[in-house]
Amino acid sequence: MTIDHFNAYHEIIPDFSDFQESLKEPFPVHLRVNGLKIEPALLLDMLREKGVHLKKTLAWNDSLFLASGLNTPGNLPEYVLGYFHPQALTSCLVPLALPVKRGDFVLDMCASPGGKTTHLAQLMNNTGLIIANELYPSRHIPLGHTLNRLGILNTVLTAYPAQEFPLKANFDRILADVPCSGEGRFRVTGEGSRYRENPKRERLPQLQKKIITRGFDLLKNEGELIYATCTYAPEENESVVNHLLKNRDATLLPIHLDLHFEPGLTAWKKETYDRQLQQTARLYPHRINSVGFFMARIGKGI
Repeated sequence: MTIDHFNAYHEIIPDFSDFQESLKEPFPVHLRVNGLKIEPALLLDMLREKGVHLKKTLAWNDSLFLASGLNTPGNLPEYVLGYFHPQALTSCLVPLALPVKRGDFVLDMCASPGGKTTHLAQLMNNTGLIIANELYPSRHIPLGHTLNRLGILNTVLTAYPAQEFPLKANFDRILADVPCSGEGRFRVTGEGSRYRENPKRERLPQLQKKIITRGFDLLKNEGELIYATCTYAPEENESVVNHLLKNRDATLLPIHLDLHFEPGLTAWKKETYDRQLQQTARLYPHRINSVGFFMARIGKGI
């Protein structure tokens, strides 16, 4: 077993030894109750009768639960019926950080596999319009299946490169959960388990900078964008957001989530970032038992 890859972050991840130990634990199973189809209390009762006990993960949210001991949630009929969606807790926090409301015009720039898209639709109560953009047609079938299973009615699919999404409309809210090196998804799964570097890693920051810039340009005045990754690398996180701040009149807004997260960095190696980067959020697995994530909430004309 080796987690040596992450030693490069020793100075920026607090309680680093605890972080290393958390990577040796299996991922917990979290479920998001689909309020478009069922009330959480009713689903809890249904699953309890089958010996599945859900535990609320956030005191202020009635839809997110930990399902201890449930290793194959997709085998349950309640899954097929669209009553819940298995989704990492930190993944669920991303839509919650974007203040969508009923009737909004929303763009999800990199929508597959659809967990965040469907969560946005749930938060909007199936009103307004969501454009779920996914470049690769092969991913449209599972994405469409997820939308259909969860009863999503306000979403249409497109297939543009995110960084080239047409500048023909402007959106109230945009989610840019961009392609990344995926470090936050790593856990030790057995003897000899090791982190494997994404072969395209060096090219990712340039793509991410193009996507975040196009996303900002697609916003309406007073619109908001969430930039998110599931990696710890400052080159893919703070550096990308800093690039936007240098090239556009963007403002970083506070992330209103009632839980502990680490603030973003203002420096990494020889690079210094705008002090606004402290408003971004770093989520680590030893702080919140889930996938590691980074989020930035960005306003236009605010």
